[in-house]
Amino acid sequence: MTALTYVDLPYKEDSTLLFDRIAAEPWSVFIDSNHPGSTLGRYDIMVARPDVRVITQNFDTKIHTCSQSYSVLDGPFTVLKELLSEDRQFACDLPFVGGALGFLSYDLCRYMESIPSIAESDGAIPDMAMGIYSWAIVVDHKKKKSVLVGDLSSSRTRRNWNELIRLFKCPVGYKNSQGFRVVTPTRSNMTHDYYSHAFRKIKKYIIEGDCYQVNLAQRFTTEVEGDPWSAYRILRRINPSPFSAYMSYPDFKILSNSPEQFLSVKGGIVQTKPIKGTRPRSSDQDRDRNLVQELVDSIKDQAENLMIVDLLRNDISKNCALGSVQVKKLFDIETFPNVHHMVSTITGKLKAQRSAVDLLRGCFPGGSITGAPKVRSMQIIEELEPHRRGIYCGSIGYIGFDGNMDINIAIRTILHRNNQMYFYTGGGIVSDSDVDAEYRETFDKAKAMMSLLSKDNVYALGS
Repeated sequence: MTALTYVDLPYKEDSTLLFDRIAAEPWSVFIDSNHPGSTLGRYDIMVARPDVRVITQNFDTKIHTCSQSYSVLDGPFTVLKELLSEDRQFACDLPFVGGALGFLSYDLCRYMESIPSIAESDGAIPDMAMGIYSWAIVVDHKKKKSVLVGDLSSSRTRRNWNELIRLFKCPVGYKNSQGFRVVTPTRSNMTHDYYSHAFRKIKKYIIEGDCYQVNLAQRFTTEVEGDPWSAYRILRRINPSPFSAYMSYPDFKILSNSPEQFLSVKGGIVQTKPIKGTRPRSSDQDRDRNLVQELVDSIKDQAENLMIVDLLRNDISKNCALGSVQVKKLFDIETFPNVHHMVSTITGKLKAQRSAVDLLRGCFPGGSITGAPKVRSMQIIEELEPHRRGIYCGSIGYIGFDGNMDINIAIRTILHRNNQMYFYTGGGIVSDSDVDAEYRETFDKAKAMMSLLSKDNVYALGS
């Protein structure tokens, strides 16, 4: 049993006050369960100063430690599995007390499947960036507790420990408060005509039997000035979501406002929660209830959801024990500030000698954001979307030394780089989809991000 050191910290309902101490540091990450009133919104996790950094880009994986940097021949999932191979058991019930934490971009799919190179690649971010962390702050909103927890067998953590205690003991106000301003109108990489053309091509592929469903997304871009951390604090207020994150890297930042869990593993039990089916919220209560009922009754949305449930049942079955995969909830409705979603829940039990990394590799990227069958859908996406997706529809989360994992689908996610912000929204196209309804749905999903990035919005210090 690995010995851990714990230090209690002042509990704050708003965890951004704690993370603000390290928000400007490279490789700092805030896993944000920001969903008030929901059982999903229990734990927040914060890390920085990793012992090891793993970066995969252009089919090259590099490992960076405090003393050296080197390339490895193994693929990214093999490297992750090796770095986490020391099975450490912790006598605690916290979700994360050390391990890998970071992101996998959608384009990591190219390392496993045959996908053509057609869409424009701007090389904005790596295909994977994972830090290996030996300390974390965990905030438990149910117990109203905050704790700094660390494995002091790590020399780097041991050297930093007293400084970390001083840093987090008295979080009063925002140390890193700066303004944020939107400079240009948000523009898409697809006109309505282009979207309609891509939509018709997908319909043709469906008729010809290539696929049953394809997720089609458009990318939005705007120029901004100021602090992306301030922007994230605004975004999480506009649209609280349970699988959110803020990630700070030297050349870019990621602001994820995702409502969708991709995969979790806890004590060998696997869970995935695909979203398929969306309706906008309405300020009129009767209209809002009618929109929920419309989603509940929608045969089209149920069929679309069921396709992805079947795909994910197959994906997790590759690494789950025979007969253990079950659909616990089918066509459940979850409500968020801007949309209602149809969500299903699938569970299983990992096979003996299989790990969370094996599971992730067998399922990546999530079927809810590709289509079915998965590989053919990804090939069609590459053909029809003008730009590679990058972080959009990749995954953000952690894989612990203890074998547990929680990782999202990076939808409703903004990339900040060189004073520009990029985000995508999309939806699944099936045989009976209507082009105008699908196009409109992409804007329903973009509502929170569009609100944040409305031209001439100026957010003052401390906002």
